[in-house]
Amino acid sequence: MDPSEVRARANDLPPEPGVYRFLDGDTTLYVGKAVDLRDRVRSYADPRSERIRRMVERAGDLDVAVTDTETQALLLEANLIKRHQPRYNVRLKDDKSYPLVQLTAHDVPRIEVTRDPADDATVFGPYTDKGRVETVVKALRETYGVRGCSDHKYRNRDRPCLDYEVGLCTAPCTGEIGGEAYREDTESVRRFLAGETGVLADPLRREMEAAAQAEEFERAANLRDRLAAVEAFHGGGGEAVAAEGSDERAVDVLGAAIEGETATVARLHAAEGQLVERDRHGLTAPGGDGVPADRIGQVLAAFVAQYYAERELPGALLLPEPLADDEVEAWLRAEGVAVRVPGAGREAKLVDLALKNARRGTDPRQDEGAALAEALGLDAAVERIEGFDVSHAQGQAVVGSNVTFVDGTPEKSDYRRKKLAEVNDDYENMRGLVRWRAERAVADRDDRPDPDLLLIDGGEGQLGAAQDALAETGWDVPAVALAKEEELVVTPTGTHDWPADAPHLHLCQRVRDEAHRFAVQYHQSVRDDVSTALDEVPGVGPETRRRLLRRFGSVENVRAATVSDLQAVEGVGEATAETITDRL
Repeated sequence: MDPSEVRARANDLPPEPGVYRFLDGDTTLYVGKAVDLRDRVRSYADPRSERIRRMVERAGDLDVAVTDTETQALLLEANLIKRHQPRYNVRLKDDKSYPLVQLTAHDVPRIEVTRDPADDATVFGPYTDKGRVETVVKALRETYGVRGCSDHKYRNRDRPCLDYEVGLCTAPCTGEIGGEAYREDTESVRRFLAGETGVLADPLRREMEAAAQAEEFERAANLRDRLAAVEAFHGGGGEAVAAEGSDERAVDVLGAAIEGETATVARLHAAEGQLVERDRHGLTAPGGDGVPADRIGQVLAAFVAQYYAERELPGALLLPEPLADDEVEAWLRAEGVAVRVPGAGREAKLVDLALKNARRGTDPRQDEGAALAEALGLDAAVERIEGFDVSHAQGQAVVGSNVTFVDGTPEKSDYRRKKLAEVNDDYENMRGLVRWRAERAVADRDDRPDPDLLLIDGGEGQLGAAQDALAETGWDVPAVALAKEEELVVTPTGTHDWPADAPHLHLCQRVRDEAHRFAVQYHQSVRDDVSTALDEVPGVGPETRRRLLRRFGSVENVRAATVSDLQAVEGVGEATAETITDRL
């Protein structure tokens, strides 16, 4: 685009908040936000840097989305950067995205909360409070009966599903509601999501008042809470990040370092004067000239916009340099966040500590993910790892765990667990667990991105079972295993015996150990709920049964235990121990 074309396009834009994208065909080159779209886009007719000048010249089109508020523009910008990974933006390399609400383009639309909407759907958001979004969507379904089921579940039904029975759906699948009436209900949902709060708030308020008059106080209280969530949904700028309760006791300290086209931001979190959390985050700098080493503020501004747009804001941010983005700074001020660049004292020492952590992150020798990729011969750094383990008691209460680490840190919102067929075969159990994950990924039914590496808890046999599952499903993700006894990393081509102090081995161990912990924890909860022969033993109640199973692992092991072994379990006396021995 030449300068005259940029000016012409800018003149047609409204002086309102929004987001703009420079496009090269279907490729997004750059995403930006603006308080005034017309003025901001017009500024690209005379770019301030050579990098941006080349971007504008390469662009063939401009796409614009108008938002109601500046906060919405900031959230949408961060969402689009993560979705499209534009070459000319600073990009936070985590896998978070923001929840959206979509109404699908089906003849009978469905409503759902998603992070990856369909191209032809009507999409609302992004939002920062997933819990509030889910509460509101459930209220919409209870009020208007819009379906939330998958196409597979919707097709070829001869009777309504459970959603109809509990009042979440009007069952258009079996003709319980006519097509025209359903479309009217869908339009009401669309109007609410577009900003007409009363479409949902008014019927909820009437229902709440009726429940109170009928002295159904618990139901009235539930409706009151739901009404509060609905009324807050569009209030205060819609999806603004809430800073309610923020104060100076919660402080985040940021430090940043740049090396080549990569940057690292270290975050220290202090609460009530104590450092309670440390983490590091990688960012990809813009293409072209990259980010100059003296423009740390640009990296910090990009990090703040993308990281805090979906997380609770602290009471204060301590930075080594001012943010190089007035709009991000204005957003923080509006949310009540104090932004300071300390020059001396304790706060300055905290900033220095954050800088040291950030600089450590740019040292390849300290980058566990890059070291792991190099050791395994992978093309790119391993940023996202999924760990797998199975747990059972001789084929009973068989469960699997699927944990996720991003940049060496547990991403607990992406943990999953699975009950498996009760087979006393570790290899078959692992094959089933990995097949379950792979099938969901291939069918695009898992809302998590594909990992860079699968790490299997076990040895050559478990890895072979996992590879069988990957081959059967066609999911192309590298996999390795880590055996416990000798801490050997098993790959499809051989075995690695890395030094005990190797950082990439430590990363694998953390993932393996967490997968094991999560699997055992789930197995214990499932096993405690399974009926066993112990239920028939007089004097053995539910709590004693749990203690016995946790101590011995299975009914077979309880049967093999001596009377003195049994008496070592809390709550089991001599008489009860002898009864257990006799009955089993």
